Parts: sequence; structure tokens; C-alpha cells
Amino acid sequence: MTIAFTFPGQGSQAVGMGKALAATYPEARAVFEEVDEALGEKLSNVMWEGPAEALTLTENAQPALMAVSLAVIRVLQGRGIYPQTNVAYVAGHSLGEYSALASAGALRLSDAAKLLRIRGSAMQKAVAVGVGAMAALIGPDLASARKIASEAAAGQVCDVANDNGAGQVVVSGDRAAVERAIELAKALGAKRAILLPVSAPFHCALMSPAAKTMEEALRAVEFTSPVVPLVANVVAGPISDPDEIRRRLVEQVTSMVRWRESISWLADAGVDLFVEIGSGKVLSGLAKRIVSGAETLTIGTPDDIDAAAERLSRPPIG
Repeated sequence: MTIAFTFPGQGSQAVGMGKALAATYPEARAVFEEVDEALGEKLSNVMWEGPAEALTLTENAQPALMAVSLAVIRVLQGRGIYPQTNVAYVAGHSLGEYSALASAGALRLSDAAKLLRIRGSAMQKAVAVGVGAMAALIGPDLASARKIASEAAAGQVCDVANDNGAGQVVVSGDRAAVERAIELAKALGAKRAILLPVSAPFHCALMSPAAKTMEEALRAVEFTSPVVPLVANVVAGPISDPDEIRRRLVEQVTSMVRWRESISWLADAGVDLFVEIGSGKVLSGLAKRIVSGAETLTIGTPDDIDAAAERLSRPPIG
């Protein structure tokens, strides 16, 4: 059995996430306390009590999702489950890449929290509210989505932001251009084409100011080689060199999240169990649609940990 740990991105947040972990496991509670201390505020209160509008703010959702993922990781570490020889790779969707790096020891938890607060704030400030938008195109493959985005741009920005797989591609850019992309996709027979409820157009050229902010912020933080390789969003393949990791995290702000290719690469590398660490089950669903017969686990609650512990503790075969 060869395992990849995957870490969710924005959109997987929910009020109450992580509360049961903190109540059940001291090591999980310590993660939330450390994140609160790093940020100088009680983000945990927003996570557990809401309101949902506050948790959904990009600058809150990003460090909050990372905190839940790392709380799970600390519990698994306490049980001697991770790292282990059959956890071969980590990967994270957008902000989840920071969670993956922190889980693999490449980045300190407190630094990950601070970087994600900066990242979320910078992404929100890069484009005035209402100017940008994102849309999910259900049905078109990547090549078709790129043609749609190119035609819809018409002198504005319309980029493919996420290639999530299984006929789900997200475009991002100027609102008018994204709306044109929706109409083009529908005219070409897309199953669905809908605006997403996001506060900024992530992973497109409009995020260039945020990329510059992150370049400066990342330069000030120490990275080490992860204990297991990161399959990075930008290259859809493994990286371990700290300098390359830092560079790719800057590129990631404006570049497409190559999730379909990343999961396919992991399957080709022999991964036969995809374990989603943290809030929600979005990535598990995508893995099953990208890789025929893929086996998945989700670990985000104490019940999940109890159910998964025995499976993850099994020694590798061969």
C-alpha cells in the first residue's frame, strides 16, 4: 500500500470544524492555540462559533483550514502513523499546499499560519470587490476550457484557474470576461457553467500584486526539505528543494492549480490510497473521478481518526 496525503483548499471550511478534535486530543488543541498565538487573535473562536461570513473571509479561511489539517496530522503523529514509509507523497489544493508542507516538516506551523493570513489578505486586496469573478465549467476538458477562456477574454483577463479533473474546470478573471466564458461554455454544450461564490478571482493574472506580496513574505521564512516529497500545483510533479518550493509558491498565486494532473501523476507513481486530511471531502470525490478505482479516506474528526488508524498503521507490502 502506497499512500498520498492530500490537503483541501478554500471552500471546504465550515463553522465548527476542528472543535471536536480540540476537545478530544490535547495535541490537536495545541495546534489551534499555536495558530491563535501566531496570528495574535482567537481564530479558533471564529472557526468554532462563526459567524460563517467571518470564517469565509479569505484571510480567515486559509489559516483556519490549515489549522484543522495540522491538528489531524499531530494526532496521527502521536499515534506513530505519520510520517511512515508508505506515506510516499503529500499534495495540497491551492492553500492546501501550505498545509502539506507544514505536515511534512518543511514549514513551521506558526509560519504557515502567518503566511496564509498574508496570502489571504493580499489576494483579497489585489482586486476590488465585484471587479473579478470565478466560474466552474462542468463538462469541457482542459483544452476546450482554455479556448473558451481565450475567446472570452476579449482584451480582459480570463484564465483557467483550476483543472480539477473529471470535466470540472474553473476560470478566473475580470467579471465581464468570466460571464462571457459562462455563455460560451453553455453555447458549446457544457453541462453547467456557474459563477462561484468567491470574494476574489484567484489563480489568474489579476493576482500579480498578491504574488509580489508573497514573494517578499516567503523570502523571510525558513524552509527545509520535506520528509516526503510535495507534488506541487504548478508543476504537477514532486519537488523537495527549499528554494524551488519557495519559488513555486509564488508562481502558484497566479498560475493554474494542476490538480487533475497531480492526482494522475500520483496514481502513475503507485499511490493506491488517497487520504484527505482536514475539513470536507472534496478532494476524495475528485480522486475517485480522476483515477478509476481509486481508494480514498477522509480524516477530519475523531471518528475518522479511529476508523482510519488501523488502516494507516499497516506496514507497506513488498
